[in-house]
Order: sequence, then structure tokens, then C-alpha cells
Amino acid sequence: MASTIPDPVPGRHGTANAPEEAAPATGTRCPEEPVPGTGTPPPAEAPAAPERAAARIEAHGIDHIPDADRRGRPRELFAVWAAANVNYLSLLSGGVLVLLGLTLAQALAVIVVGNLFWLLTGVLAISGPASGTPSEVITRAIYGVRGNRVNNAVVGWAISVCYFALNLAAAASAAAASAATALVERAGVAPGDGVTAAVVVVIAALTLVISVWGHAAIVKLYLPITLVLALAFTVVAVSVFGHADLSYRPAEPLGGTALWATLAAGLALIASGPLSYTTSADFSRYLPRTTSKRAVVGWTALGGFVPSVVVCSLGALAATAVDMSDPRSGLESILPGWFTSAFLLALVLGTIAINALTAYSAGLALQAVGLRIRRSYSVLVDGAAAVSLTLYALLVSDLLDTMSDVLQLTVVLLGPSTALYATDILLRRNRYDGPALTDESPGSRFWYTGGVNVPGALALASGVVAAALCVDTVYTGPVAAALGGVDLSLPVGMLVAAGSYTLLTRPGRDALRS
Repeated sequence: MASTIPDPVPGRHGTANAPEEAAPATGTRCPEEPVPGTGTPPPAEAPAAPERAAARIEAHGIDHIPDADRRGRPRELFAVWAAANVNYLSLLSGGVLVLLGLTLAQALAVIVVGNLFWLLTGVLAISGPASGTPSEVITRAIYGVRGNRVNNAVVGWAISVCYFALNLAAAASAAAASAATALVERAGVAPGDGVTAAVVVVIAALTLVISVWGHAAIVKLYLPITLVLALAFTVVAVSVFGHADLSYRPAEPLGGTALWATLAAGLALIASGPLSYTTSADFSRYLPRTTSKRAVVGWTALGGFVPSVVVCSLGALAATAVDMSDPRSGLESILPGWFTSAFLLALVLGTIAINALTAYSAGLALQAVGLRIRRSYSVLVDGAAAVSLTLYALLVSDLLDTMSDVLQLTVVLLGPSTALYATDILLRRNRYDGPALTDESPGSRFWYTGGVNVPGALALASGVVAAALCVDTVYTGPVAAALGGVDLSLPVGMLVAAGSYTLLTRPGRDALRS
């Protein structure tokens, strides 16, 4: 089936010979955020310097960022992604690998390989400067205007809220809320579900303040947050290394099919982190369109890869010395007494950092679904939904089991959608017409057939179905059953989605590249 994807407008993309770091631009800012779908831009005000933008609520939502408003350097992306990945969920994920029965060496290998998927996150980020729009709008080129609303409702909003809740629940139950609750208890407040719920709400509120303030605030705040978290986890690293068993092997090492099944499950667990950020263009779209693609890929990938590998590895190392099924108590037993409170506060800060990004993207996804609401208000809707899920995870379900199952199961959707997005970038040579992408009318160049780009929809569906047949988490698919429980949903889903899209768009390839 031939793709009807329109060719891009020439000149609307970065050049291969662009300087590694583009100078920040100063431009006009909008006093009021445009409501999506109205087609009417807000009135402009006098030019404002980029360094002052962090003091104001972000004006833009899913609308196109004009060249005059572009600013920043790609190296700023490192701190954005680093701060978001020095967090408690990563620590837990590393510990789970050892709890699953892997040796320390096997767990560390899975951590490194799984985090290599940050390269894909970096690749997706280059579409931001090229189009001047967030990922939630860029994917209209793949699915069509209406098809993309469904994509954003599921892959964008629902999964983002789910990760918001998971991060909040992980930190809240084992460290952030429990830890903050412990601090409250030391002040004489009685423990209980009410205290835990109150702490969850407070942490979520602090998170939403950053998300509502928007892009400039994130860029401004995340460098100092990265430095504070790096210092805190350096102390953790010293304590963990002092107690870890570097030659650790389980009493009954895994072998044969059981080993391969566990390695595959562990890989899906770790890879779910970078794959959850199919929205990386949200944080690069303010960069000038001439910004070096290599710089965007490199700083984004490094910002995610380095801290994720370090923190996940610390979790695995800690699991060789303490019981990571009760991580808070286990870690406190090996940390210096004077540092315990500081570590607990660092976990809260890390949770806020990662969830501010997640809530920001979820707010954009809610707009892209078609909800006529300002970005700042949509973020509050996300927060309310995430807090509800968090309280359920804390007070009703078993957190570690829920976390492991959900992270592995989301790969069924995230793997194919990430592969499809990256494939579209490569086929188009990263040429996207931002203003045309923001047109949601039936006359839009991205309306396709009834608002749906059939090749994109079919490719995603085929990838998801293929992955679902191979999964072994909440249920066991027929392919996984035939392989003795080896879960190949991640590679199979990604390969099928990318391959299907490439074949279905072959007849229109010249139009894509013109």
C-alpha cells in the first residue's frame, strides 16, 4: 500500500554542516498560551531575554515555535535527562535484576545493553529543532491528524500518566513518601495511610509546579538538581561499594531456557526507561533549527545513559549485600546514619525531576488528543490522574510486582511506536514542516485518508500484535510459550513495526525525501 505522506517544505530542517552548538536566540514571547485547535495565535508582546523565560509560565503548548522564539544550546539537554534519571525507580530496577536470579555480572551486562536504547531517544529528539513542534504533533506525519489522536491518547497520555504514577509510587512507598513520612514521624506525627497519602499529594504538587511553569523552568532548574543528586548518589555509591559482593552469584544460578527468559525480561525492564521517552522532541523543540543533529543525539543520549547505568548498577550492587525487596530498610542499614535524611530527601528530589518531565509531556499529549485546554491546565489533569493511580499502587497492590509487570508490558506498545517514529525520521531525512503539522483541518497535508495515514496505523498495529504474541509478563503469549518463557516482545515488536512501515511507504519514498 502506497503511503500518501507529503513531502516536506525545503529548507525547514537543520543542515549536516551546522555548528555543534547554536547560539541562543532572543525573540518575542506570548503572554497567553494559544488554545490548541483554534488556529489563532496569541498576541505578541515585547521581546524578552531567554534567561528571564524561566520566571514565567510557558506560553507555548502544541503550537509551532517560530524561529524568533528559538533559544538554547544542545548541551543543556544533558542536565535535563540526567536529573530525570538519577531516581529511585532506576535503583529499584537494578536491584530487581538480582532478585530475578541473575549474577552480578549478568545484571550489569543487561543494564548496559538495556540503556543503549537511549540512543533512540536521542534520535527522536532531533525532530524537535527540525519542526519546532513537540513529538505529540510530529507524529501526525506518521498516523494522520485523527490517527494521531488515538496514538496520543494511548501511547502518549495514558502511558505517561502510568509512568508518573509508577515513579511516584516507587519513591513514595519505599523512599519518598515513606522516607518523608519517617521525617514527619520524627517531628511527632503519627504514621498511617493518611500521612502517606498527604506526602504523595505534596510531592505531586511540587512536581506539577515545575511542569506548569514549563520548558524554560525545566532547563534552568535541572542543572543544579543534577549536581545535587550526583553528590547524594556519590555518597550512596561509596557505601554500596563498601558492602557489595563483587563476585556475587545466586545459590542456584540460572541456566538454559530459564536464564535466557530472565535475561530477556531484565532487558525489557531496563529498556522500558529510555523507550518511555518517545516524547524527547518536547524538550529540544526550542533549539534553533540549525542546531547540530549529532549534538542533540549525543547530549540527549548521554544525559539518559550515564546516570541510568550508574544508578541501576548501584541497585544491582546493593542487592548483593542487602534485601532489595525492602529497599528502604536495606539501604538505610548500609548508609551512614548522618546521611539517611539527606538521602531520603534526594529521592524525593529525583522523583520530582523525572515526573516533571513526564507530566509536561502528558499535558502536551492531552492537548494533542483534541482537548481544548491550555497546557498549564492539562498538566493539572495529569497530576490528578497520576495521584489516584499512585494511591492505588501504595495502598492496594504489591508495588514491586506491579512495577515489574507494568514496565515490561508497556514495551509491547513503546517498542513498536519508538521504532516507527525513528524510521519515519530516517525516511524523511528529518524534514518536517512544523506549521503544516499544526493544521488539524480536513484540508491539512497530514489529513491523509479520513484523518488517518493507513501505512502508519497498520505498521504500529502489526508491531504491537507481534510483540503481544511474544510477551511473557502478565500473560504468556503463544510465541513465548513455545520458547519456554523467553520474552522476545521488545526486538520482535520493533523490527516488525519498522519493517512494515518501510515496506508500506516504499512507493512514496521519493516524495518523502524530496
